[in-house]
Amino acid sequence: MKQCPQCAAVFTSAGWTCHACGHAPPQGECFPLLAPELANAGAGFRPEAFARLAALEEGNFWFRARNRLIVWALGRHFPGMARYLEIGCGTGYVLAGVAQAYPLAEITGSEVFSVGLPYAARRVERAELIQMDARRIPYVEEFDVIGAFDVLEHIEEDEAVLAQLQRALRPGGGIAITVPQHPWLWSAQDDRACHVRRYRVGELREKVSRAGFKVEFETSFVSMLLPAMLASRLRQRNASDNSDPMAELSLPTLINRVFEGVMNAERQLIRFGIRFPVGGSRLLVARKSGVAG
Repeated sequence: MKQCPQCAAVFTSAGWTCHACGHAPPQGECFPLLAPELANAGAGFRPEAFARLAALEEGNFWFRARNRLIVWALGRHFPGMARYLEIGCGTGYVLAGVAQAYPLAEITGSEVFSVGLPYAARRVERAELIQMDARRIPYVEEFDVIGAFDVLEHIEEDEAVLAQLQRALRPGGGIAITVPQHPWLWSAQDDRACHVRRYRVGELREKVSRAGFKVEFETSFVSMLLPAMLASRLRQRNASDNSDPMAELSLPTLINRVFEGVMNAERQLIRFGIRFPVGGSRLLVARKSGVAG
């Protein structure tokens, strides 16, 4: 069910015109603006970065390997997923991977910055796309699964977002989340990415549990590459504030291939039951277990 961002009435319809108050959200480029005041500015990300991200993602080892890990986790825990929402879908790179793995599922992507959604529209033509604030998700018991991949670290009110995810899920539905990990890895890269935190070990589990979820699976990843990541971050601490925010993603071809191979090997170990206690990122899967208190 949808919820009107103006009067909070709940309704079911193909469009976003509220049957109770008549409110119709403004339209962007073929998508509704449900939080128009944040469409072009706000905390979380720099809109001008979307074009560069769209160009980098297809070939970068980290995005490619993370996608494979996410799709594997979704298939393991939610093989029958029929309705999927991704918050902070950016340029639609993960959304496209999920859509390919679930050709029969109804796919919805959301992003606070409207500039990112045209890229997602080109990547996933069948997806419904909306501009919205993840702290005010306009759905009630609508989705089987909600994904948030490297999104929560941009939002001060991450626990408010988790409560919204719980509300938007159908009974028995679940979430899949990735976040950057370990405050001691903080560097200028985190500042440039507009992160407000890197999660300490156990922090995401605690917050997810408080929101009314039962954790089914979690592991660190980017674990085997952690020494290389730490070395990179230490170099960045001495770098100029004007250094390229995308430099960490722009690697020589050979190094990029080697790193992708290492992360693919890491994913195979995770599939075989290995759970890494430390790593640059954390993956968590949880299921709605009740009403958050």
